[in-house]
Amino acid sequence: MSAQKKIAEAEDLVKQAEKSLKTSLLKWVPDYDSAADEYSKAATAYRIAKSYDKSKDCFLKAIDSYKNNKSWFHAAKCYEQIILLSKDADKLTEVEEYVNKACSLYQQHGSPEAAASALDKAAKLTEQKHPEMALRFYQHAGEVIMIEDSTRQAAEYASKVSRILVKLKRYEEATQALKREIGLNQQTESYGQIGRLVVALVLVQLGIGDSVEAEKSFKEWGNYCEAEEVMTLETLLQAFDDEDPELAAKMLASPFIRHMDVEYAILAKNIPLPQGIQLESKSGNTGDNAVKDNDDEGLC
Repeated sequence: MSAQKKIAEAEDLVKQAEKSLKTSLLKWVPDYDSAADEYSKAATAYRIAKSYDKSKDCFLKAIDSYKNNKSWFHAAKCYEQIILLSKDADKLTEVEEYVNKACSLYQQHGSPEAAASALDKAAKLTEQKHPEMALRFYQHAGEVIMIEDSTRQAAEYASKVSRILVKLKRYEEATQALKREIGLNQQTESYGQIGRLVVALVLVQLGIGDSVEAEKSFKEWGNYCEAEEVMTLETLLQAFDDEDPELAAKMLASPFIRHMDVEYAILAKNIPLPQGIQLESKSGNTGDNAVKDNDDEGLC
């Protein structure tokens, strides 16, 4: 019954909005401000009644009215409401179109922080089911916020970009993203954070089987690491250099690695270990066979 009441309320508001847009001999210009407000209220009522398509239609009409009134900020807010509707209606694939429009309008209004915030919210909504889409939102948010020269906030978005790239197993891109993140943290003098990023970078490079680059990264930025991180990375890299899988596995299971962001902790569990023991075993078998062959030749 309450849903029916809300729909009736919404229909009445739509009629008022349409009336506000009408012109006459005494009213030459549509009342866009009143129409936008009424359409917006109607959209909210439809949403409460779970009539999502009608709610979206009303928000779009409210946006048109706000645009005609050059109220860019309020129009952008309505696009954000449509994004929430997309979640309610389980149509997250529509989010990208509307968040980009909201972002553009916020920038037009001169509010890059609001634009970045809209992208961040959309990324959080889509990250679980559509990580590729969320990645684009975080990348865009970082670009937008740098217009304000907000390096610290840009570093936060860069961190989210790095983590999603690792989650998607796009390790080559993740290495570049982590290096950029390190650079941003250097600018803000967030040196403690850099140490953990160096660990993450080494893990990613080991994950793609490039222990040489991992060692180079450690040599370049290892001075930012805490004592425990230095000891662990030094031992880990030495284990790979010595092809010692047991020691490598022990280091990858270090408590502070296990308690890193979940993407890096999962990566650490799946890094291919060096194959030293197996190689030695094969080499040993080859040697035994060689000795046997020589003995056979002697018997002949």
